[in-house]
Amino acid sequence: MLRPDYPLQTERLTLRPFGPGDLAELYAYQSLPEVARFLYWEPRDLEESRVFLEQKMASTALEREGDWLVAAVVWRETGALIGEINLQWRSREHRQGEIGYIFNPAYHGRGFATEAAAEGLRLGFEELGLHRVVGRLDARNTASARVLERLGMRREAHLVENEFVKGEWSSEVVYAMLRREWDAR
Repeated sequence: MLRPDYPLQTERLTLRPFGPGDLAELYAYQSLPEVARFLYWEPRDLEESRVFLEQKMASTALEREGDWLVAAVVWRETGALIGEINLQWRSREHRQGEIGYIFNPAYHGRGFATEAAAEGLRLGFEELGLHRVVGRLDARNTASARVLERLGMRREAHLVENEFVKGEWSSEVVYAMLRREWDAR
């Protein structure tokens, strides 16, 4: 089980649970076509973002296999909500997890996703005791692949046209890291 001691601090960022006051900034990036492009959902309207905010607010800990922990990422310099990181506890028996992240494009190219995702990996390996963490992404999402590579994750698979998403066949790339690789970085 993992219940982080919020807020979590990195060099420039604060990671904390989502709250009711985050709706406008969450909607600001969930409504963008370029954010939804490589995800399973279409750009969201305000009411859809409100529903997903409620789910995010309830995802503050990993209590059982299959749970997702979702943390709001705030740039301390401005106080702006700039994105989120997600950590799933995929298997208790095999000590496996999955990391993900979504950021407002206005904050791309500054290393924020890498910084926040590194904290997600730290939580998974050092606090939850995972043996292995994967990152899965649409093969066309080269920017996200670069984030995982900067974290030291290894590209393990390219699944060609393995999912039918948004009316087209989509390919998936899988990255992974083991705890010993995390410790050695």
